[in-house]
Amino acid sequence: MRIVSGKYRHRLISWPEDNVNIRPTKDRIREAIFNALGDLEGMKCLDLYSGSGAMGIEALSHNAKSCIFVDINDVAINTTKKNLKSLNIDEREYRVIKTTDENALNLFIKEEMQFDVIFLDPPYKLGEYEKVIRTILDNDLLSHIGIIVTECDHKLNLPVSEFRKTKEYKYGEILVNILWR
Repeated sequence: MRIVSGKYRHRLISWPEDNVNIRPTKDRIREAIFNALGDLEGMKCLDLYSGSGAMGIEALSHNAKSCIFVDINDVAINTTKKNLKSLNIDEREYRVIKTTDENALNLFIKEEMQFDVIFLDPPYKLGEYEKVIRTILDNDLLSHIGIIVTECDHKLNLPVSEFRKTKEYKYGEILVNILWR
């Protein structure tokens, strides 16, 4: 797997050996997402369900100020850390947290954090998209210029009225939603 664009473009990163439970976003889908997002200069990102860390690393490659990587899976956390180190990314630019999505969101609420870009790509069978997005919006975790990016295998019931612009892309069986606040 490789970083598709930005300052780390073409650099290789590892993908988790636990392919049953971890499904990295394909290069062409990441490329399309980041083409739609553009430069992320100075933005704070959250890669919830980080897997290999590819989405958050791609954000850092596009000049994001920082990214927090969250996953509950040991293999995912170790792969993310390995990838960040292999690219020599400054440790002040990221934080890696091994915990559940609910615990992470509660921590961010307690710390009164806000993110400019949030990547949501949980295991498809979890189906927690709507609940997680509701928690994010209800607790002001998304900044006033924030963007949420989802990747899933089915149509979502999203609160589109709470966003100024929404876009859905289809790549085979995969649906990507980008929601701009």
